[in-house]
Amino acid sequence: MPADFSDKPTLTGDRVVLRPFVDDDIAAFEVVLADPEVTRLTGSPPEPFDAARLRAWYGTRNSQADRLDLAVVDKATGTCVGEVVLNEWDSHHRNCNFRTLIGPAGRDRGLGTEAVRLIVGYGFEQLGLHRISLEVFAFNPRARRVYEKVGFVAEGTLRQVLHDGEQWVDATVMSILATEWTVHRGHPAG
Repeated sequence: MPADFSDKPTLTGDRVVLRPFVDDDIAAFEVVLADPEVTRLTGSPPEPFDAARLRAWYGTRNSQADRLDLAVVDKATGTCVGEVVLNEWDSHHRNCNFRTLIGPAGRDRGLGTEAVRLIVGYGFEQLGLHRISLEVFAFNPRARRVYEKVGFVAEGTLRQVLHDGEQWVDATVMSILATEWTVHRGHPAG
């Protein structure tokens, strides 16, 4: 079991590389975070971002010992298209939360699915986690399909957790356990 999340690895798949953030990623995130679909699907307030605040945030991700934030890079183009994050770490119970965002340049090509498999596998196989959980909004079936393809299981519904325009939206809580990962390695049957 790790002492903390201070090691920031580079994880390489067939289509993506997950790596620590570099200064050049800031320009990519300015584009990603300006995308209305990213704003909506992540439940972020539709406010313009502050470039200095963005630089400060991503400039400190590599020094955080209680969370693991990695850039998702498209191997075909070398472009940063998003991020994956293991956060809200509970070292005693060996569990944490997972979140991700993929911008327009990384969608609909399997990059997100591979990125999720890489970070979840790292969490179980290298960090010794027991459980990884997430929440996905009801209006984001694409993300839910990705999580199910990797082996996350729906646990329940958080009712009306997000106000989206004129309606309230539910979120589904999902998780994956180390024992499940050991059996299917992110490729569950069915």
